[in-house]
Amino acid sequence: MLKLDLQAFAVPFRRTSKTKKRMRRTHLKKEVSASVKCPKCGANLKPHRACAECGNYKGEEKLKIKKEEE
Repeated sequence: MLKLDLQAFAVPFRRTSKTKKRMRRTHLKKEVSASVKCPKCGANLKPHRACAECGNYKGEEKLKIKKEEE
């Protein structure tokens, strides 16, 4: 008589508890991106980028921004 092995993949012996599952996933959280303040106008921006409000980067005007007149 031929013996058939129907289970061809690994099956966990016990269910993983919520605590163990959450402990394993603690490093999978999202991180808040870094932001710095522009030294000239004080706007929030990402580091190593020109300011979108005033166009300055490292104390020099790198972008020409058209200012809206009210």
